[in-house]
Amino acid sequence: MSQVVGRDDLLLVTLDTLRFDVAAELAEAGRLPNLAAHLPGGRWEERHAPGSFTYASHQAMFAGFLPTPAAPGPHPRLFAARFEGSESTADRTYVFDAPDLVSGLADAGYRTVCIGGVGFFNKRGALGSVLPGMFQESHWEPEFGVASPTSFEAQVARAERVVAQLPAGQRLFLFVNVPSLHQPNWFHLPGATREAGDSRATHAAALEYVDRHIGRLFAAASSRRRCFTIVCSDHGTAYGDDGWTGHRLGHESVWTVPYAHFFLEPGAH
Repeated sequence: MSQVVGRDDLLLVTLDTLRFDVAAELAEAGRLPNLAAHLPGGRWEERHAPGSFTYASHQAMFAGFLPTPAAPGPHPRLFAARFEGSESTADRTYVFDAPDLVSGLADAGYRTVCIGGVGFFNKRGALGSVLPGMFQESHWEPEFGVASPTSFEAQVARAERVVAQLPAGQRLFLFVNVPSLHQPNWFHLPGATREAGDSRATHAAALEYVDRHIGRLFAAASSRRRCFTIVCSDHGTAYGDDGWTGHRLGHESVWTVPYAHFFLEPGAH
């Protein structure tokens, strides 16, 4: 990353609330053709989330603490604040002197852009303004939110406009928080009803919906130059697992998340 930063554009996509087991099953079954085409080996990497809900996890990720490989470490990090005694900062780590990665990339000459999804990015109140407030430019509309059945399509359209308006030489750090997996997601599964509510099956249908449109996002992000891309979940969620429902709790379905990083060559989709 110490060589990538300053050379390539950067894209971070958080598939908010996506469970690892659902993501892995769909990739293996061939139900994620657009995502799987870019996943190393066609598979998600199993990792542990840095937080059990959106706000905590994104605060950690924006400090350089991406989901951690689900195996004994230490594991060198891609990004890290300059911090005495850090055991996960390696020679290839991009080290920044700012209090967060977003500011560090801005200091390095990047245009930092947030396209929000869930409520912690909606800028409707003080709390919902903290995370998008880290960026030089942030976008949120009701059509990007969790209640919109077409949220990701709307976000991708905004990303396309953002990229198209940038000067050719301007490096970009684009962050997209995808709300489609978060509840409510029942409307992504044909035949599901509001009364029946969300389930593991509707969660899977929401991921398939994202997969159908993510190629456009990848194409926009790599339209000007090579783009280093991270796609991961910030946390999972429980659908009755061992009696647990939801997240912001310490169950394996919440802490275990899918992760991948890869380069998008110009013209990727």
